[in-house]
Amino acid sequence: MTLLIKNIKTLVQVDESAKLKVCGKEMSKLPCLENAWLFIEDDKIKDYGSMDTCPSNAQETIDASGKLVFPSYCDSHTHLVYAGSREVEYRDKIMGLSYEEIAKRGGGILNSAKLLQETSEECLFDQSMKRINEIISLGTGAVEIKSGYGLTPESELKMLRVIKRIKENSPIEVKSTFLGAHSIPSQFRNNQTEYVDQVINEMIPVVASEELADYIDVFCDKGFFTVEDTDRILNAGMKYGMRPKIHA
Repeated sequence: MTLLIKNIKTLVQVDESAKLKVCGKEMSKLPCLENAWLFIEDDKIKDYGSMDTCPSNAQETIDASGKLVFPSYCDSHTHLVYAGSREVEYRDKIMGLSYEEIAKRGGGILNSAKLLQETSEECLFDQSMKRINEIISLGTGAVEIKSGYGLTPESELKMLRVIKRIKENSPIEVKSTFLGAHSIPSQFRNNQTEYVDQVINEMIPVVASEELADYIDVFCDKGFFTVEDTDRILNAGMKYGMRPKIHA
């Protein structure tokens, strides 16, 4: 199947050279081509150019006069599966409170975890599918979704199973990240090592056996997980084939 998009007012991100990353001043550059065409074959971009070289042999043609064509957004960090909302904490943030201070007041991640633990898997799935359809409508073409609002073996697995169902039912690419080490549950405040052991010995093996996560992540910060905790958890996940990420 071939598709031609022609008369594009602006074709965005037409960089001829592949780049591993873009940072600093390079981020202000957005290469574009005016009055352009784009040729797609079997769902892959095959060629593009200015309208004076436009081909005419496509099976389907779209006239994009007056419109822009640009790549879909790849969102590499989301918490799309959650219950309730933390909007009430927005005021605390703009008043200058840190994540650590909000957490000590009973808010933040621990509050989200309590709400999620009380929500059924089916309800989480229905809510999350609405969110993923919304981000697709806004231009997202690939997304990473983290767990981390469960903080118990049962609820972390519930989140990851919801993410797996989203993968199976969504038209876009979805990657799953196990973030059991997102915060320290209240019952482990005086024995953080015990919770780290639970993540390593009880959660990671089941996550791996059910193939629920592509990546493993840890929130390494003051008031959360130490460098030593992070090293232990990431290495444990890597032994099961999960690629490491880090909140820091």
